[in-house]
Amino acid sequence: RAPECTCASACEMSQMTAIELWEEGAYKQRQEEYFEEEESDNEFGDPEGYVDDITDEELLHDLLLKKPTEDTSLDNIIVVDNAPKVGPDRMGKLKSVLNKVFERFGKIQTDYYPVDENGLFKGYFFMEYATAEQAINAVRTCDGYKLDKSHNFAVNLFTDFEKYAELTDEWEPPQKSPFNEIGNLRSWLLDENCYDEYAVIYNSGRSPSAEKMAICKNTPVELQIVCERERWTETYLQWSPLGSYLTTFHNQGVALWGTDEFKRLGRFTHPGVQLVDFSPCERYLVTFSTVVENPQDPQNIIIWDVKIGTKKRSFTATSAEEWPIIKWSHDGRYFARKSPNLLSIYEVPSFFLLDKTSLVVNGIRDFVWSPCDNLISFWVPEQNEIPSKIIIIRIPSREEVSTKSRHLVSDCKLQWHKQGTFLCVKVDHWLNKSKKQLCHSFEIFHTKETQIPVDSIEIKEPVISFQLEPHGSKLAVIHGEPPTRISVSFYKINEKGNPPNKIKTLEKQAANTISWCPTGQFVVLAGLKSMDGVLDFIDSSDMTLMHRQEHTKVTDIAWDPTGRYVVSSLSYWTEKMDTGFIVWSFQGKLLYRSPRTMERFCQLVWRPRPPSLLSEEDLKTIKKDFKKYQYSFEQKDRTIKTKASKGLVEKRQREMESFKSFRERKLQEIEAKRRKFVGYMQELNARLTDSKEKIEITKLIKEETEEYGG
Repeated sequence: RAPECTCASACEMSQMTAIELWEEGAYKQRQEEYFEEEESDNEFGDPEGYVDDITDEELLHDLLLKKPTEDTSLDNIIVVDNAPKVGPDRMGKLKSVLNKVFERFGKIQTDYYPVDENGLFKGYFFMEYATAEQAINAVRTCDGYKLDKSHNFAVNLFTDFEKYAELTDEWEPPQKSPFNEIGNLRSWLLDENCYDEYAVIYNSGRSPSAEKMAICKNTPVELQIVCERERWTETYLQWSPLGSYLTTFHNQGVALWGTDEFKRLGRFTHPGVQLVDFSPCERYLVTFSTVVENPQDPQNIIIWDVKIGTKKRSFTATSAEEWPIIKWSHDGRYFARKSPNLLSIYEVPSFFLLDKTSLVVNGIRDFVWSPCDNLISFWVPEQNEIPSKIIIIRIPSREEVSTKSRHLVSDCKLQWHKQGTFLCVKVDHWLNKSKKQLCHSFEIFHTKETQIPVDSIEIKEPVISFQLEPHGSKLAVIHGEPPTRISVSFYKINEKGNPPNKIKTLEKQAANTISWCPTGQFVVLAGLKSMDGVLDFIDSSDMTLMHRQEHTKVTDIAWDPTGRYVVSSLSYWTEKMDTGFIVWSFQGKLLYRSPRTMERFCQLVWRPRPPSLLSEEDLKTIKKDFKKYQYSFEQKDRTIKTKASKGLVEKRQREMESFKSFRERKLQEIEAKRRKFVGYMQELNARLTDSKEKIEITKLIKEETEEYGG
């Protein structure tokens, strides 16, 4: 019975399964029939024989653009040879050094250092960057890099090996590149009258398209516009140190302009650029921006090659409060930048650290290069009972040539003489350890004399400003309590151990700025902004006041490169009313004002001149024989002024004749209208028959006739 029961159970289960399967099949059949009916009703299906000719590119073009693709390029891999061959025990330290060298160009994705069967490094390695641009920059900069006395890197792209392997033995002469004539960068120096040029910005504050920039030629009587353009720059203008290039600022970077036609000679992409600086030889351009495009490779400061347009080096910086951050030596062979407790000096054109190390200077505050020698001066504050120091070192030997120590120093300001004869340091120091009373003094280093003697000048009152005479040996100091108790003292800096002596003190001065003539001797004491714009023109040879002028709320003072003219200006960027500029002679005589067409004046900057090609002996000879040329120069100046005066008189005569003809024409038109009106009224009077109306009209005629003078 057990088997029978089992078989019965199996049969019963099979019957239930069959019923379930039949029901499921029936349900699917009804579902298919339903969908067929829906499709037949809606006619969503393609007709018979339909061929779909739409490609995926046409249908899904936007999505296919985002489809990831495999990068098979090897342009982001570099190969470095001539590295030191070291064992496993020194390999870690070597990798650390090499990574510091090559991480400056971008993040290194992978690297590979081949070794032999004994674990000895073979002397070459591979590095992979994120982009090909980073790899190319590393090749350009590090090829020939001197790691030490025995190892100079040879850096190439990995793809270069394939190119070199396919070289044939047949030599093909290189194609001659066409010469691109950019023009004469110093064409303005060929002016027969030796007129200098300056750039101005005006019409600011209106619509962006209305702002104008002009290059003007300075003549003794008026300006002459050489070139004028609209919206040439988005912020301000700046000349290069020798006057070869004009720099304009834009959202995406800066542009350089030059030649007599002011053609664009170069563009340097640096988004959000705010400040620029040039090397003294104009070979390199430094740009600064707070905008960082790539957080992994921030480039706030970029050094460019002006002629080629390539990046040579980049640095990070949080702000530009102490601009320029990068300072160049006088010959452009070195540049330096400071960081916390470090002074880094770099060589050009390699752009690597001098001797591969920075100078450790704990607490360094400021540094300045000598304008004539490779000397660099800096000062450090007092730390842990160690006095504050002013130090001068020689580059590249790093020899310390002079040091001056002092306790209780609060602040220092370094200023070199234009010819490198002196280093003047204004020292603010406390009278005692209580630090309640602040005193002021000047430490003057005679850098051209043996053992560099140091002179001191004590100033009891607060110092507002100080300046060294460019071609001379005077020091001008503004001191006192503003706004009433202000004095200006002039000191003579003597040589050969003789202490400085005071020449004269000018009391009750309304000045906060000292502006020396570029050639020395003459100086302008100016009260800028809130000091009513008083301008005193002084001859420091005998301390005489040549002229006292006023330019209300003046904001800037600028001498031309020759020292013959000086400009006082009121910028629209500071004041909104009475903006403009005035050109004065070095004696304080007003020559001309900015024309009325230059409303909303913003900026004026003189075009610098390169150093003279004449030797010191030639210049002395010219000064000695100047009387021979004086008469011809004065006669030429009189001729220019006469021509200008004659032209002005002729212009006024033409305007007067035009006005007279206009007045005569209008008088004739008025007389013709009067006669026509009087005749009409007389005719109307004759036609009147009613005596009452005639009397009223007669009165009206009389009144109207008297009004028109009839």
